Amino acid sequence: MAVGKSAIGQQLAQQLGAPFVDTDAVIVAGHGSIADIFAGRGERAFREIEARAVASAVDAAEGTATVISLGGGAVLDSGTQQLIGRCTVVYLECDADTVAARIARNSGRPLLAGDAMGRWTEMFATRKPVYERLADITLDVRHGSISELGSRLEAALHNYVAAKQEVEK
Repeated sequence: MAVGKSAIGQQLAQQLGAPFVDTDAVIVAGHGSIADIFAGRGERAFREIEARAVASAVDAAEGTATVISLGGGAVLDSGTQQLIGRCTVVYLECDADTVAARIARNSGRPLLAGDAMGRWTEMFATRKPVYERLADITLDVRHGSISELGSRLEAALHNYVAAKQEVEK
């Protein structure tokens, strides 16, 4: 949450000339704001909607170079974990100091109501091992512009694909 998934994902897709799908944007387009979904239907309903959005995006992207940005909690769903196992998964690694200003600017994050940084720290501690386990590539996003991070990620992807092809020989 608040590490730049959408911005970096859009940048990468632009660099690659590939389609970009932000599952949070898909959810908002189909169901209204995430904050409203949480307020009206609860987190469980949101997670079910999110899992369907991710499954649809992954299925539609099969065999393409589509860049898909998932919400930070999407990977907690075991079905989603299995689905993205078919994809190259990138973990955008960040820390509390880096996201603090972003979180302060965006009060529309329902899971961060109240003590935003306390909640973020708690969620991150739970999610980090999952991110690390699922990731094929880890990109440190603490420093650099969106353009620079997109370029670093593109290089990391090319290296990952080349290494994977070498292993398959």
